[in-house]
Amino acid sequence: MRSLQLPESSFAVDQLKVEVYRNRRELGEAAAAAAAEAIRARLRSQANIRIVFAAAPSQNEFLDRLCEEPDIDWSRVTAFHMDEYIGLAPDAPERFSHYLDQRFFDKISLGQVHYIDGSNDVEEECARYTDLLREVPLDLVCLGIGENGHIAFNDPPVADFEDPHTIKCVELDEACRQQQVNDGCFPDLASVPTHALTLTISALFAGAQLFCMVPGPTKRAAVQATLTAPVSTACPASILRRHPSCVLYVDSDSYGG
Repeated sequence: MRSLQLPESSFAVDQLKVEVYRNRRELGEAAAAAAAEAIRARLRSQANIRIVFAAAPSQNEFLDRLCEEPDIDWSRVTAFHMDEYIGLAPDAPERFSHYLDQRFFDKISLGQVHYIDGSNDVEEECARYTDLLREVPLDLVCLGIGENGHIAFNDPPVADFEDPHTIKCVELDEACRQQQVNDGCFPDLASVPTHALTLTISALFAGAQLFCMVPGPTKRAAVQATLTAPVSTACPASILRRHPSCVLYVDSDSYGG
């Protein structure tokens, strides 16, 4: 078994546990090991579990390691993802479903995968995905934080901590769209869709355990706001401090000492 590097520091801010690692590789390995153990523990006491995954370059190391974790019966896991662009072609490589297939889903044998269809009628798709998510409670949510503090596509202008919806259509903040260019997902801002479907903060918070992976220097301001700013939709990720079981994994670049 591969040995894991211990965090350089660990502490709590309100209810949020924080672990700081030297680099994104160590961050991803530690988060994957912890998530894998949580999956195994739940599979020991439940017939099946349900997990929501994020699709972003910040998740690369985490997903790469998670698919290598031993002794997980993935056939008893149902997977969801937390957001998808509206208007991209079904085979567009920029779709989040495509990222997750290539990075993770195609490497393991999941029991079920429920994709958000950004080409479907918006109201019909929201109703369909809501029904799927509400069938049984979510066990794990694996997420990141955007440069503007968003979680999923809940940007500051549309974030709602008491959102009555499970999934909704949102207009993407320009800072959020620019991040997709910065991440190399699109060639320029004009190519990034203006709207997307996203799980709401209420839906994400319904997960029993949250694992939040946030590496890299471009996330430093968002991480600091998450940990030190007032809990408000000005930094949607700040609400993670109120979840009863969430761990935030950061590296020296994103934490900044």
